Amino acid sequence: MIKNTGIVINPDKERVIIRPFIPADQSRVPRIVSRVMALDESAAKKELKKIIDDFSERHHNFEAILKRQFEAVSAYMPSDFLPSKTRKLLTGAYFVGERSYQSTALFNPSIVAHPDQSGVSSGSLRVVISLRAIGEGHISTLTFRSGVVDQHGSISIDKASSFACTAEPKPNAPYDKVCFIGKLYEMGLENDCSKYITDPLSAEFTLEQLRDRVNTYTIGHDQITQTDKLTCEKILWLALCNYEATFDPRFKLSERVLFPFSPSEQNGMEDARFVLFRGDDGSTKYYATYTAYDGKVILPQIMETQDFIHFKMITLNGRAAVNKGMALFPRKINGRYAMISRNDNERIFLMYSDDIHFWREAVPIMEPFYPWEFVQIGNCGSPIETDRGWLLLTHGVGPLRQYSIGAALLDRDDPSRVLGRMSEPLIHWEDKSRYGYVPNVVYSCGSMVHGDTLIIPYALSDQQTTIGVVSLREILDKLS
Repeated sequence: MIKNTGIVINPDKERVIIRPFIPADQSRVPRIVSRVMALDESAAKKELKKIIDDFSERHHNFEAILKRQFEAVSAYMPSDFLPSKTRKLLTGAYFVGERSYQSTALFNPSIVAHPDQSGVSSGSLRVVISLRAIGEGHISTLTFRSGVVDQHGSISIDKASSFACTAEPKPNAPYDKVCFIGKLYEMGLENDCSKYITDPLSAEFTLEQLRDRVNTYTIGHDQITQTDKLTCEKILWLALCNYEATFDPRFKLSERVLFPFSPSEQNGMEDARFVLFRGDDGSTKYYATYTAYDGKVILPQIMETQDFIHFKMITLNGRAAVNKGMALFPRKINGRYAMISRNDNERIFLMYSDDIHFWREAVPIMEPFYPWEFVQIGNCGSPIETDRGWLLLTHGVGPLRQYSIGAALLDRDDPSRVLGRMSEPLIHWEDKSRYGYVPNVVYSCGSMVHGDTLIIPYALSDQQTTIGVVSLREILDKLS
């Protein structure tokens, strides 16, 4: 049934980003600064010229990056010393490094309509493809590509820029007090310490104001109990896990790289499932559920954006917000948010909530039934609304940890009712693509429909990405 478009998106070891490089032992920082300052001006100019010659063509605003990093370590400068511009830039160069963020894998894609459809021919649609990238340090980042689907369902992918740039955290982004306290209480942090810290805060507050309240509590108490110490740490941890990040709008979509910022993400942002969500009032917003990984524990989170320039990262809370693979429906159902999930790491669940940040109820709706999914089943992205019901692409894990992609049809008014399932995989690995980072795997984080064409971007062996297309009617006929 599936027609392969021949499109393959491969990882590229030549694409790099610049990240701060501060030694873990920060006592080394002033010594490094002192060595740079000890150079005479001519030697400093010579070193800086070589750096500019070797690296400035690889990055946007390279000198501005060096200057910003100098400012980050300027506190280690002697107070009575005024360095020249050359020494400032040279110092900054010692505290940044290039990181190969997609040298190993570019996989687990999702696809949505692009927010900018200007200049697109009639019947065509510009799209955004999100991709999980793995490179140096086995850290997962999120990157993007754009393309166009024409009126016949043919797809072209825009050439990627040679540049790559990370977002900057938005300073003093506001926190909603009611939501923040609700998250604290979900974490079991309802106590005198948390109330002392949060009660005086206004309806919206900043991280700086929250830090001030934590410091006021710790300074105002001669002895801090272990429980109170843990409460303070968790309050700041939660705040850092909820943040906003912004790209320079001049950066092209393919240049934007979401690199982990928060403590929960320090080892990666995995498997973003993007969906274009339509509110009851007709307004639209992009959401993406994803997995934050700190190296030991996974945490389900959600990001939101209007334009793929400014992103807001939010923790998901509630006893049902567990495990990987949560996927939001593209609209409310019967007045409530709805989500597909895999709460027990084995079956597919349906969740409802009145608040997109809190998920407290989940009911199983599908369990492994066919041999190719006996180990576990899950979703391959958000359900797609059709005139016959919700089309849900699934993944199944079978013998020898083989991953396949299947499909199911859910009732449009009551998605807990499964109307049909494919007994055989829709997509299975092929001999030419079964080898890679993780062999014998095909996987997707989101598909879309354009006209009568179902467009399925999917990963090959967790290493590269391809795109398949199929007639929507043909699939629905098999499921109805």
